[in-house]
Amino acid sequence: MGIDEEGTLARLKAFRKTLVDPTIAAHRGRIVKTTGDGMLVEFASAVDAVRSAVEVQRGVAEQNATVAKDQRIEFRIGIHVGDIIFDENDIFGEGVNIAARLEGIAEPGGVCVSNDAYRQVRGKVEIVFDDMGPQLLKNIAEPMQSWRVRLSGQTSSAVKSGSVVSHPQPLSLPDKPSIAVLPFQNMSGDPEQEYFADGMVEDIITALSRFKSLFVIARNSSFCYKGKTVDIKQVGRELGVRYVLEGSVRKSGNRVRITGQLIDAPTGGHLWADRFDGGLKDIFDLQDQVTTRVVGIIEPTVEQAEVRRATRKSTINLDAYDYFIRGMARIYTSTKEGIEDAIQDYSKAIEIDPNFAAPYGWSTIAYTRRKQGLWMSDPSAEISEGIRLARKAIELGRDDAFALGAGGFGLAFLAGELDAALALTDRALVLNPNLANGWHASGWIRSYIGDPDTAIEHLAKAMRLSPLDFQMPQFWMATALATRCAGRFEESASWAAKVLQEAPDFVAGLTNYAVSSALADRIEEAQAAMSRALRIDPKIRLSSMPILTVLRRAEDRNNYCQGARLAGMPE
Repeated sequence: MGIDEEGTLARLKAFRKTLVDPTIAAHRGRIVKTTGDGMLVEFASAVDAVRSAVEVQRGVAEQNATVAKDQRIEFRIGIHVGDIIFDENDIFGEGVNIAARLEGIAEPGGVCVSNDAYRQVRGKVEIVFDDMGPQLLKNIAEPMQSWRVRLSGQTSSAVKSGSVVSHPQPLSLPDKPSIAVLPFQNMSGDPEQEYFADGMVEDIITALSRFKSLFVIARNSSFCYKGKTVDIKQVGRELGVRYVLEGSVRKSGNRVRITGQLIDAPTGGHLWADRFDGGLKDIFDLQDQVTTRVVGIIEPTVEQAEVRRATRKSTINLDAYDYFIRGMARIYTSTKEGIEDAIQDYSKAIEIDPNFAAPYGWSTIAYTRRKQGLWMSDPSAEISEGIRLARKAIELGRDDAFALGAGGFGLAFLAGELDAALALTDRALVLNPNLANGWHASGWIRSYIGDPDTAIEHLAKAMRLSPLDFQMPQFWMATALATRCAGRFEESASWAAKVLQEAPDFVAGLTNYAVSSALADRIEEAQAAMSRALRIDPKIRLSSMPILTVLRRAEDRNNYCQGARLAGMPE
């Protein structure tokens, strides 16, 4: 206004006439009043308000594209759902004040909404929101959870780190019914019960995964949304699924209440919702009821006998189950300490119920991670224990896909029994073709035996079944091995580099990257990575590298040794 008062006023009127006012009217909005360079607008619904705001801001951005920056008119928009007081042709109240304050913290050209408004629109609009966290608003007593609409071309500088899980390109839907089960909300008011709610979801995912007619996202990707307010449509796009199951668990004394709702992700429509109440001693029956209902909605042609088989539990001992779920919470940290603690919890579960197959399988995985990370304090004793646990998992879990896959991988990496391991993994995938961990294990084993092309294919399936998996660095590392065994050294180095982006101090990741880079003639990068690995663990020696004990083909072992020497690994 100071530079060009008349021109600015003319452009503002033009925006009002051609864009702002028509857009508000098209979305059933009512302009209550104007305040110089602002306006107060009332909408019949939050959905209309958000859609109108986004359309206005995108239209303004398009018109500003050819205008010099110091001549542009930009708007900020705040949206809130709240009570208002009508007085003739005006409206008043705290709801109006909050909307005004949200407008004040919005970025130029941006839209900021309150948590109340966000809850009204989540899953109903094709718009991505970023969590801004609690915001202190002028003259508002309590901090207010706020959300920022992500418009194309904007940065996320105002977004708190880690608040949003997002992929730029949506995944295509599989050619069969697909579902993701989100973490159930713990309504017990006791943080110690968080693992209990997680265990409920884990069992439901496991049961659903056994149906060949369903495509089920693995637990590790679903749990990326834990503790976040999510847009169901966004979840569907990010995970590539048609259906999303969400719910809550409330545990009070010896009583449990489970609520669940099944949502059609592309439309946000609710297909089914129900509540299940029961005693703690009946917890597995309650899980079975939830699973059976969901399957009945998604795939009506599944026979009831298959439903009963899919929901069969492997233990009826609640104490053993309790320790097992605590172990799961620890192993997902992927740290040396977390894996050590998980082994202790699995050991307690096995002590209470020696016929419970799952903790044997997960203990085996824990020992393979310790060997891979060069974390074993007594390698001979720990490898022997890992092999024992693998054999026990296989013995107890003859019809348990996870137990067979985990046990098979343990025999491969810890004992070098590659043919037996491959047969076990193949059987696991026949039992449960939706088991991401099964395809992951198969990828490692097929690389070990010298079938890298199949390994690459199987690892791609694992990543598609669990696209947000906490184990993704393991998937990448396995793919780096497979592509190296296929002679694709540049590609292998690229996969290995992805591991280091997530875990820059992971010694196995550093050595893997160094070897592949050296074979790709990137000697300087290879030596830098190896030097870093040796600073972290000076005991690294080529003669003691775990991978050399399992690679069957001489050419694969020779390539590894050649790359390691070029990178500077001591003999």
